[in-house]
Amino acid sequence: MATVKVKYYEGIGRRKEATARVRIVQDDAKTFVINGKTLDQVFPSALAQEKVLKPFAVAGMIGKFSVSVSATGGGVTGWADAISLGLARALVEFDAKLKSGLRNEGLMTRDPRAVERKKAGLKKARKAPRFSKR
Repeated sequence: MATVKVKYYEGIGRRKEATARVRIVQDDAKTFVINGKTLDQVFPSALAQEKVLKPFAVAGMIGKFSVSVSATGGGVTGWADAISLGLARALVEFDAKLKSGLRNEGLMTRDPRAVERKKAGLKKARKAPRFSKR
């Protein structure tokens, strides 16, 4: 019995503490699986789903790939941005001509913002305890 080698394209996206390894495959199944769950189960909000699928919309490739995602760390917001970046990178690996369109939409740039560390003597990164004169 011969095993069939399926050609996939991979992209890794990161945001905050989240990391997403995204694999896209051109096949007939057209599934979108994130850590063994469907897109609707992981991202119930339409806004997050729109953010995740934006690279496909910009590239004009909606419904042409099956997507498999392994996401770790962070939370739902970080996952959405990480998956979006991973998808964009995987699409560029599939076809390099898509890069300029994705870049113009800001989908090829990693968002460097992260949580600022807490400082000594403060309640949070910048929030000071309430001042009392007496």
